[in-house]
Amino acid sequence: MERAAKYAENSLTLAGAVAMGTGVMIGAGIFALTGQVAEFAGSLFPMAFLLAAVISAFSAYTYIKVTSKYPSAGGIAMILERAYGRSMMTGGCALLMAFSMIINESLVARTFGTYTLQLFDVGQPGWLVSILAVGLIALAFLINISGNALIGTVSKVAAVLKIGGILAFAGVALWVSGFSFQPASNGLVDDTSATGFLAGVALAILAYKGFTTITNSGGEVVDPHKNVGRAIMISLAICVVVYLLVAFGVGSTLSIEEIVGAKDYALAEAARPAVGEYGVWFTVAIAVIATASGLLASVFAVSRMLAMLTEMEIIPHSHFGMPGDIQKHTLVYTVVLAAALAAFFDLSRIASLGAIFYLVMDIAIHWGVLRYLRDDVGAKAWVLVSAIVLDAAALAAFLVIKGRADLTIVVIAVVAIAVIFVFERFFLSRHRSAKASTHGH
Repeated sequence: MERAAKYAENSLTLAGAVAMGTGVMIGAGIFALTGQVAEFAGSLFPMAFLLAAVISAFSAYTYIKVTSKYPSAGGIAMILERAYGRSMMTGGCALLMAFSMIINESLVARTFGTYTLQLFDVGQPGWLVSILAVGLIALAFLINISGNALIGTVSKVAAVLKIGGILAFAGVALWVSGFSFQPASNGLVDDTSATGFLAGVALAILAYKGFTTITNSGGEVVDPHKNVGRAIMISLAICVVVYLLVAFGVGSTLSIEEIVGAKDYALAEAARPAVGEYGVWFTVAIAVIATASGLLASVFAVSRMLAMLTEMEIIPHSHFGMPGDIQKHTLVYTVVLAAALAAFFDLSRIASLGAIFYLVMDIAIHWGVLRYLRDDVGAKAWVLVSAIVLDAAALAAFLVIKGRADLTIVVIAVVAIAVIFVFERFFLSRHRSAKASTHGH
């Protein structure tokens, strides 16, 4: 199943894997989600990011246990196949993961557009955001087809620049506020319920799910049995520190109402009162680097995951007359779908879809390992059960809150999940019938 020949083994160092993980996480997490999380969690939004990190650490345990024993360029698809076999559950959940990552790419691309427009006095016209978003996705495609070496180099340089820049932003914002570490409490805090807080946590989990990018590239990491787990934990540790500093920095500069009012570009807005227009320019520059590198790393991972699913004969494939191998084709599918979503959906709806898809898939992964792989990989049952309970609580709260505010997107998510699983059942049954008739002849 490994098909290692098609993947460049030992092409990603520990540092490269950490840079890729943080690249995806920080690209989406801080710039796209700070305002969105604050809308749900009120003045407790820094704590929402902290609890999301705890939940993500429980989730990471499952992935580390399986991937450390069975490193694979297919990562999550491999975990699902080992747990559920070549079944509808494997195909459906793997596609949910792939779609949630593609949704994340469109989220990051639109974030790039909204922050870039802060440099110009043009407001926030949707068509301009869409053009900038699609342009960034096209650029990520061009860099990806050039190979791993360039991706690794770009990811490392961008990781250093953006983490340094974001920490500088947080430091200045906290310095201006007198290092109060007190998020602004006026505004929506009185309306924040336990359910609303958990809904904010569900969205904040998207800020950490980039660690699965490392899992999906497990077959390409140097000494994967040790370094996949190390890379995941180092990435999560870096991100939680960065997110908390920025959350307190933004919260001490803006009120919750101001954060929510500028939720698509909250960091740029927070830079204005702290350090003026120069701060806005600096923040936008860091946002551009962060979102661009995050998109680059995500496209890299999704295309490989889809290629693995194709080779495992879990999803159909057509090259549509394109030259090159399967992975080049899946790269095209990835960027076309991400570009379509970026062009037609707004940030809030994109984030909601991604959160629902990811949490459903994540619960299925934990259940599969608990039910079928626990002894094989030496995983502790209480950790797996805790991961399921935490995910389920966050998902339920998110569906309740989002259902009240935007029932349409919840319906779209539920219908899409049903269609994905029905499609997988149809495809696999037809595929088995076709293979059986071929063998019969």
